[in-house]
Amino acid sequence: MSDEDGIDARLPAVADRRLPRYACDTHNHVFGPFQQFPLIHPPDYAVPRAPLPVYLEMLDRVGLDRGVLVQPTQQGLDLTPMLHALNAGGGRLRGVGAADAATTDEQLQQMHAAGVRGLRFVEAASPTGARRPGAVGFQDIAVMAPRMRQLGWSINVWARLPDLMQHLDAVLAPGLPVVFEHMGMLDVARRISDPDFQRMLALLREGRIWIKLSVCRCSTQAPGYADLRPQADALVEANPRHLLWGSDWPFIRMHGREPDAGQLVDLACDWLGEAPLVQSIFVDNPAALYQFGSTSP
Repeated sequence: MSDEDGIDARLPAVADRRLPRYACDTHNHVFGPFQQFPLIHPPDYAVPRAPLPVYLEMLDRVGLDRGVLVQPTQQGLDLTPMLHALNAGGGRLRGVGAADAATTDEQLQQMHAAGVRGLRFVEAASPTGARRPGAVGFQDIAVMAPRMRQLGWSINVWARLPDLMQHLDAVLAPGLPVVFEHMGMLDVARRISDPDFQRMLALLREGRIWIKLSVCRCSTQAPGYADLRPQADALVEANPRHLLWGSDWPFIRMHGREPDAGQLVDLACDWLGEAPLVQSIFVDNPAALYQFGSTSP
C-alpha cells in the first residue's frame, strides 16, 4: 500500500469535557507513512494514514496527555512503526507489542526499553473465519508467559466474548495481568443477562482481569451508543479499579462510520459522571498497568 492509496485518519473536534492531567487513551494504532513503514500484511480495505504527528495531534485535541499504542495485526511481528513512535514520544507513550517464540530476548529488551509493557494475543476471526493474518494466537501465551513475567508485562487479548470464555484457562493460567480489549467484544444484542457477560463481570469483580471500555467496537448506535450503556454501567459497578478507556483511533475497518474521538471522551465522562471515576479509569489505572512514571508526560 502506498501513501496515495490510503485515506486520512479522522481528526476529532476538541472535547467539551476537560480531562484530568495525565489522562490516557489505552488503545490506538499508528499507520504510515507507508513509504517508510509499509504494512506487512496489507488487507483488502483501506487503512487510514495515521502517522505519529497526526496521532499526537489527536491526543492533544481531546486533552489526552498519554497514549498506549497497540500492535495492529496488519503489521504482524514488525514493531518498527510502534518502536519509532515510542522512542519519539518523550515518555508520553507506552506500547502493547506482538512476539512469539522466535522473538529473541534482545528484541524483547529493546521493546521494553522503548516502552512496551505487554503483548497482544488475537483470536478474532477474519471475514473468512480464519485467524487474522499477522496475529499471534492464544496458543503462544504459555510459551511467552515466563519471559513476560520477567519484564513485568501484561497479557492483552482480542477475541469475541464466547471465544475468550472458551480459552479462559489458557489466558489466566500464567497469573499475569490480563486485559480484555474492546469490552471483551461482547454481543450487545445478548444483553446484560448473557452468561458469558456475567462470567466476565465476575472475573472483573474478583480483580482477575482488566477491561478496556471501547464502545465503538460493540455497538453501531453512534454517537450515543445507548444500547451499550447497561453493560458499561455494570462493568463500572463491578470494579472501576480494573477498567481502562480506549478510543480505538484511527478506527480501521469502520468504512465511513468512524466516530469522533472527542465525542467518545465526552460520552465516557457523561457515563462515568463522578470525578473520582474519571480519574481512576483515565489516569490511575493505565498509569499502574502500563507503568507510566508519576511525573512523566
